[in-house]
Amino acid sequence: MQHLISDNELISLYLSGNEQGLGELVHRHKTRIFTSIYVLVKDEELANDIFQDTFIKVINTLRSGNYHEEGKFLPWVLRIAHNLVIDHFRRSKRMPMLHDTDEDSVFRTMKSDEYNIEEVLVTKQIHKDVRMLINKLPDEQRDVVMMRHYANLSFKEIADAMDCSVNTALGRMRYALLNMRKLMDENKISLQR
Repeated sequence: MQHLISDNELISLYLSGNEQGLGELVHRHKTRIFTSIYVLVKDEELANDIFQDTFIKVINTLRSGNYHEEGKFLPWVLRIAHNLVIDHFRRSKRMPMLHDTDEDSVFRTMKSDEYNIEEVLVTKQIHKDVRMLINKLPDEQRDVVMMRHYANLSFKEIADAMDCSVNTALGRMRYALLNMRKLMDENKISLQR
């Protein structure tokens, strides 16, 4: 019976100059990594770009000697990919119109109608305030809010992307909304037109 080379052994091979070590790591995990990116961005070309950026970061980290995740290569790479997706959404500042459900009552004022100039200015301020509130959340809560409301992902998709249970993803959303309401009170922010 042939011994399956571990991820750590492949990393060691790569670091000792054998490029096939990295090639095997990419081949071994590419489907899981690409799928986790695609589920979030829902665009094959963008998913390919982020997949490539992920492995550029992996290579740079390995070469710099800063890889310290022994035995946890795949979760580490998935975290890098996840962070790059979040960075993409932050850079693009996509603020789609949101669905009106009980869970996102904080966001209810962001629906689009016919606006006069005053309503446009007020709406822009509301969007700015919401982005500020989201940026003040702890990372895991902020990521759930961004995936749910910017990427329109289901909680199942969010749980898969964050490698947690659906209940954990729901809990993070609940705490995010509670924290946003608390921040609104503390900063005397009203999201009313």
